[in-house]
Amino acid sequence: MTLYQKLAKRLREHIQHGFYKAGDKLPSVRQLAQEHNVSISTVQEAYRQLEQDQLVEAKPKSGYFVCQPKKDNLPSTSRPPQRPLEVSQWEEVLNMLMIRGSLKGVQLQHAMPDMKAPTLKPLLKTLSDLSKQKPELGLSYADIRGAEELRSQLCRLAVASGCQLHPDDLVVTSGCQEAISVCLRAVTEPGDIIAIESPSFYGSMQAIKAANLKAMEIPTHPETGMSIEALELALDQWPIKAIFVTPTCNNPMGYTMPEERKEQLYKLAQNYDIAIIEDDIYGDISYQFPRPKTIKSFDTDGRVLLCSSFSKSIAPGIRVGWIAPGRYRDKVTHVKYVSSSMCPVFPQLAIAKFIRQGGYNKHIRQMRHNYEPQRDHLLKVIKAHFPSDTRVSFPDGSFILWVELTPKIDSMKLVERCRKEGVGFAPGPLFSATGKYRNCFRLNFSEQNTERREAAIKTLAKIIKEMLAEKDQ
Repeated sequence: MTLYQKLAKRLREHIQHGFYKAGDKLPSVRQLAQEHNVSISTVQEAYRQLEQDQLVEAKPKSGYFVCQPKKDNLPSTSRPPQRPLEVSQWEEVLNMLMIRGSLKGVQLQHAMPDMKAPTLKPLLKTLSDLSKQKPELGLSYADIRGAEELRSQLCRLAVASGCQLHPDDLVVTSGCQEAISVCLRAVTEPGDIIAIESPSFYGSMQAIKAANLKAMEIPTHPETGMSIEALELALDQWPIKAIFVTPTCNNPMGYTMPEERKEQLYKLAQNYDIAIIEDDIYGDISYQFPRPKTIKSFDTDGRVLLCSSFSKSIAPGIRVGWIAPGRYRDKVTHVKYVSSSMCPVFPQLAIAKFIRQGGYNKHIRQMRHNYEPQRDHLLKVIKAHFPSDTRVSFPDGSFILWVELTPKIDSMKLVERCRKEGVGFAPGPLFSATGKYRNCFRLNFSEQNTERREAAIKTLAKIIKEMLAEKDQ
């Protein structure tokens, strides 16, 4: 690595970690040359590289500044049906889940993190050591609420999101999917109505279906999230029992709801005396520093059930999630017991040690550092190769983004053609109760091999253009 590349890398890290924020003026060329004992031309070349990456911009007679994020051509604000509906799409979801291991090529459909990161080695070693040194721990029953060591460490992590929790406030689950399912069953009865963002994660949709509930999809903005105004109108019109939201690094849109709107949402739930189920599974891999507050952080009367897990920050196979259920703790504990009883002990103890020894925070910092430039690369490639009227989300964290094409394209037909070329993605209808968003799809960018990802996007773009040409014939 050359001197200018090293300097560019250092400045890039400072920008990505928030030492320099959007709009900030960066050190002058002469100042950096003196501080790093390099030539003026080395600093100029470093800045030139950062300009090419659209991280900094030069202003005449003023110097270099951190670029404001460009959020051009964001997806449209959603307009779902204005009535509660039963969730469908299970066969389509199952079909996508079943091809996980059979597809050869580049799989961009599953929201899976980077599981090859060297920062996970301490966790893997702890898991191995536990199975060798204390095998009996994995054979017996454990605390139904989860290992106390883990719950204590989860309380430490919760402080960053604005929550003050006690280990007794938490219930450990087998991932966030179980956490969501348990919470839905704890606060509703079959036939009740749940208000939910639109589009919304297909796993949440299917949990609503499994609990025999109806989904009231609420219009959702690609930057600010669920419309508080539309939600209030729905609450006036329908007997909504609870609100389900993923307000931080949303799946699939990627937005983070502004803090003041999170508080507004909480106060609205207070006014109508209903529960909020908050999915914070991507919160720790927000690119913002400090990480955004949860709605739970505003909770003064225990109506927010906070759900999360390590499936997106570490790996889905760990299957360790948790709930901070507030006033619904007893009900949640009972539903968890009849659902799956206790969770395996080894992963809980291993993660507790990983957090306690600082490994988790180190891993999270590295993942944020990796994912943000991968987002920027994917956006750049899409802009270069997709039709000019394509709309794309600008995720504030995580490793997924949402693409909206012209209505001429049916993503269910598109996905079938792409699979034959070895490219997978999650089609839009999976993210709606009734199969809306047929011209949309979700992509994953955790794959660190940029060449493979770029080749997959070019293949996808080629097939989209072929389908458009066929429509015009």
